Amino acid sequence: RYGVTQAILDGVAKAKKVTMAEVVRDEYNTGVEINRIPIFTQSGDDRYNNADKMIIKGADVLPHALINNVEEKLGLKGEKLLEYVKWLSDRVLKLRTSEDYNPIFHIDVYGTIGVAFDCDTKAMADYIATLEEAAKPFKLRIEGPMDVEHRERQMEALKELTDELDNRNINVELVADEWCNTYEDVAFFADNNSGHMLQIKTPDLGGVNNTIEAILYCKKKKVGAYCGGTCNETNRSAEVCTNIAMACGADQCLAKPGMGVDEGYMIVNNEMNRVVALVNRRNK
Repeated sequence: RYGVTQAILDGVAKAKKVTMAEVVRDEYNTGVEINRIPIFTQSGDDRYNNADKMIIKGADVLPHALINNVEEKLGLKGEKLLEYVKWLSDRVLKLRTSEDYNPIFHIDVYGTIGVAFDCDTKAMADYIATLEEAAKPFKLRIEGPMDVEHRERQMEALKELTDELDNRNINVELVADEWCNTYEDVAFFADNNSGHMLQIKTPDLGGVNNTIEAILYCKKKKVGAYCGGTCNETNRSAEVCTNIAMACGADQCLAKPGMGVDEGYMIVNNEMNRVVALVNRRNK
């Protein structure tokens, strides 16, 4: 369904001689002006060298960082990630060519914070507060802080931590990932304020019509909409998802496929520029 619906959307756009973004905007009455949206780049395990590439390219959101092991990547008390976030903040300040460049740090921890801190909400919040401090002056997002291996309990655990951060004015956004796979899951997490932003995992949702509806549902519920997916996609699915993200006004779009930074970023960035240029030409 993922591939077939992409082909149908592309076919309709070609028949109408417009971009796929314009088809989606008009079919779903999104009311969105088609513009560039923030691009989120992923580093894989080469989180130092690839961060440099991202900063030099001026990526809006970075670096993903693939923190999927407590001992090797997070640190048993979270000390390794803390050190990395401090390094990242210093690195942006050192390499950026303009003070106007203020990327958002978005780190996927694959549930490791929950493992390190026994899913204790207060302890996790205390640790996340230290990450907020380390990231300054940049804004921080943490994806998948815990994974309790059950849909309803995951929603509750993430909601509890979201509320804890909000009540303590810890200015870190939590991003739902684990157990938030289908359109129904996205609605379930959004309805319960479980996370400040939800990743819409495009292949998991099946047809791209579900991706469109999931992004629009997040917008309606005033929760962040991250048009994501996986590094293991095609250049075509990346281009189609970029059109959809732009048409729906998603808060960020994943640079994909691959984890080498350059290729995924160029595919998504070039498609955004192309779509904006074509739409603006018609609007003149």
